[in-house]
Amino acid sequence: MAAKAAAVRAAYEAQQRNVVDWLLALPPDIWKRSSRLAGWTVRELAFHVTGMTGVVVSALAGGRVREKPLTIAAYTSAWPAAAAEIAQRDRDAAAQLTPRDVLTNATNARADLLSALHATPGDPVVLGRRGPLRLSDLMITRVNELVVHSMDLSASVPELDAVRIDARALGVSVRMLAGVLAERVPGHSVEVRVPPYAAVQCVPGPRHTRGTPPNVVEVDAMTWVELATGRTQWADAVSAGRVRASGERADISAHLPVLR
Repeated sequence: MAAKAAAVRAAYEAQQRNVVDWLLALPPDIWKRSSRLAGWTVRELAFHVTGMTGVVVSALAGGRVREKPLTIAAYTSAWPAAAAEIAQRDRDAAAQLTPRDVLTNATNARADLLSALHATPGDPVVLGRRGPLRLSDLMITRVNELVVHSMDLSASVPELDAVRIDARALGVSVRMLAGVLAERVPGHSVEVRVPPYAAVQCVPGPRHTRGTPPNVVEVDAMTWVELATGRTQWADAVSAGRVRASGERADISAHLPVLR
């Protein structure tokens, strides 16, 4: 478990660095632009994505808990109800900040997180805002947020080079989202493949036992993240050739996005 926690931490550090490097090169006039997330400016989104580690620091400050940890799928099921509250909180917090303030906050948030992680051995169960879960799983949700919002920032400023996505962070995000799908739509009739990171079976129906599964969805990692988080629609991805789906049960659009 300690190795898992260390790997997730390394992925977080790498992707957070990529976001900050991208923001450092962002022209001043871009910060006020509306992002692709409705109601968010680039500045507000930058504040949110680089400072969202407070939940981990607070959880670690509260110490270990004896409660049974939730799965990531169960923990994130509470997110939709809290989305408006989170958005308003972070938009309000960013309202008077300059770009320099946002970057300073990013540096401080990273330092606070790394200090808290350094002081916490192993992979304890901690109390997050939506319930108890393992520290490594809480950090996995932070890595996923970094990856998803890195893509949001890039899409909001298409004339510039995209935020670089660290391969380790992308793998963490892909595996998390695939795991959530498999838990929420249990079954063995469809195999979803996201090479080279994940392959899961889901959707109730006949169980496959040998050879090539009759229902297969294969998708590249970036497209999977966008599908699983509602940034791209299934029909659009299929039409563009970004998804290869075969078999009468291979249309999994009814189960997307897995995070709403």
